[in-house]
Amino acid sequence: MSNWYPPPSKPRPVEDGLKAQSKRGAIGVTWWSTRFIEMLETCGMGSRLARGRAYARKGQVIDLHVASGSVSAHVQGSRKRPYQVRIGLRTFDKAEWLTVADEMASNAWYAAKLLSGEMPQDIEELFAGAGLSLFPTSSRELQMDCSCPDWEVPCKHIAAVFYLLAEAFDNDPFLILAWRGRDQTTLLELVASKRPTALSAAPGREEALSDRLGDFFTGGELAPPPALPRAGLGALSQLPPLEVSVQGMPLVDVLRPVYEAMMGVED
Repeated sequence: MSNWYPPPSKPRPVEDGLKAQSKRGAIGVTWWSTRFIEMLETCGMGSRLARGRAYARKGQVIDLHVASGSVSAHVQGSRKRPYQVRIGLRTFDKAEWLTVADEMASNAWYAAKLLSGEMPQDIEELFAGAGLSLFPTSSRELQMDCSCPDWEVPCKHIAAVFYLLAEAFDNDPFLILAWRGRDQTTLLELVASKRPTALSAAPGREEALSDRLGDFFTGGELAPPPALPRAGLGALSQLPPLEVSVQGMPLVDVLRPVYEAMMGVED
């Protein structure tokens, strides 16, 4: 019997495909994209993910779309027709998102970061406090499907989409939240609507400056300035006792004639 195997197939080249920005080493530069890849590797996908890295860097992913609960893409393989890839993830329901929004709104630092378009460093802890996980914790939470004939899941086409998805998270961290069911605009509107109530209800929490900009330059009556000490010799009388003498004379007595000459006043 012959041990001959057909040569490995080569993917068809793609014009204007989505190429990973990283040319070597790890893919993903921000903490949230790195966290996403680490999560996939800890789920036992490490060796299989590596097969898609070359596809991602070569530009075999034609398109990539993130929607509520679903990531879809087309990946060009060795066959003429590109393969269809879909990666599903459970979205949080309305009650869960309301809990998350309450947590975000009650913390002025979180609200400020999110409203300025930034992803807070410890946002995972906020979701954990609401009993949720921002990132999937197991491959069982992901529904992965590819139209290719490869029986392994994830195949290299799905793995390539994972890498491009991580870089998409680099460019727009709110895509993570959109995948979980809330796009940026909807979420920030919800947080903004809850924030004044949450801040006023939080014990010991002061109003943020942004909430008082309208009346920042309107004030009540100003208190009169404190009375200043009378200039001249009166200033000498208000000095604390000084244990300083000049040729046996107290310092105040030495300075008194000088003040009389300079100020032209009498004590």
